[in-house]
Amino acid sequence: MSAEAKLVELKLELPPAPKPMGVYKPLIIVGNLVYVSGHGPLKSDTTLFTGRVGDQVDLEYGKQAARQTGLAILATLRAGLGSLDRVKRVVKTLGMVYCTAEFDKHPAVINGCSELWADVWGKDHGVGARSAVGMGSLPGHISVEIEAIFELA
Repeated sequence: MSAEAKLVELKLELPPAPKPMGVYKPLIIVGNLVYVSGHGPLKSDTTLFTGRVGDQVDLEYGKQAARQTGLAILATLRAGLGSLDRVKRVVKTLGMVYCTAEFDKHPAVINGCSELWADVWGKDHGVGARSAVGMGSLPGHISVEIEAIFELA
């Protein structure tokens, strides 16, 4: 099943593709790879998931923020490529979690995004290499920022 068909089947709502908030491009294509800039957890109403995981918000909130960030990245891919069906596979994901120094469950938070992409592209093509790290701050106090690399079909 195509990624676009999977979005419909899963009843996923993509937020508007985020506009750059600085001097950068949302995505760059080099050869058969798409590099997607860091995205935050943008909701369809254009608000963001904010708060430091481990004291202001809990792990489940962080995981939902990561899922929403994954949806924002899908919106950017669709806007930049015309269709998610042009993506062959997820190559690499870097997930950054705004959290307390004691919080150590970064991978569990970023699973929110990884599980979404596995649902969209399947376990073989939707899961790639990944890093999940904690940050002392993120822009606008967003709970999660994620960047990724995809291979084009």
